[in-house]
Amino acid sequence: MDSDPITLSIKAGEFEIQYLDYEGSGPGIVFLHATGFLPWVWHPVARRLRGKYRMAVPYFCDHRRDEPEEGGVSWELLARDMSDFLKALGWKDVFLVGHSMGGTVLTLAEALFGPLARKMVLIEPIYLPAGIYGHKISVEEHPLASKSIRRRNQWKNAAEAEKYLRGKEIFQDWDAEALDLYIKYGMKEGEAGGLTLACHPVREAALFLGSSARDPWPLLPKITCPVLFLEGENSPNRNYIDLENAAALVPRAERRIIPGAGHLVPMEKPAAVAEIIEEFFK
Repeated sequence: MDSDPITLSIKAGEFEIQYLDYEGSGPGIVFLHATGFLPWVWHPVARRLRGKYRMAVPYFCDHRRDEPEEGGVSWELLARDMSDFLKALGWKDVFLVGHSMGGTVLTLAEALFGPLARKMVLIEPIYLPAGIYGHKISVEEHPLASKSIRRRNQWKNAAEAEKYLRGKEIFQDWDAEALDLYIKYGMKEGEAGGLTLACHPVREAALFLGSSARDPWPLLPKITCPVLFLEGENSPNRNYIDLENAAALVPRAERRIIPGAGHLVPMEKPAAVAEIIEEFFK
């Protein structure tokens, strides 16, 4: 049985960033998670690649404490933090893998502070329609922030949390290991007992609001490393995020559809994602 990764922290710029460290003698891979999630959701993917790569998975939820009412956490600032994190690791010529928010943050990091990557796999990155960028909106006006800030954040125990999550459509197709890890590490003991979310709903809302601070579309042609875009066949994001166009704008890019997957591809299809990553990074 594979041993768990170790949890470390490193000073990256002005922040202390916590991350999962997977020892290995091969080239480096850095993974970045989606909004409101955590490094451990990458474990079902990372453990399948263990021994072939040195891997690091940082936690980008609450090192910046910007409030939703003040415009949230700009993803351009998170991109700078990612660049600082890579510099602090001292890894050269790394592979980068990002999902949702993580994919967009890596896009901005590569275009604005790179070149950083040898190759990138971007899974359902959030490239909003161009007209949305640059407009400041409130928490209540934002379709995702307004929901996340009201997210349930109290359960009596892990069994109650699991029953609740399995009743939600977004979690129904998750790999069993990924869901177990989300409950084990994505929740913590609450001040009044029971369990609460490790990434507080207010922090998640602040991250969602920061998504429109910097338009990634004009930056895509500046990315010179090979890029693979992955898209879930059943993802609702396909109705308004044009990753076919994104792949056409990046000079060395390709796009693949993952059959049977929704937006949360790494948590639903970890074996398929690991296989694709290994093939693309060879």
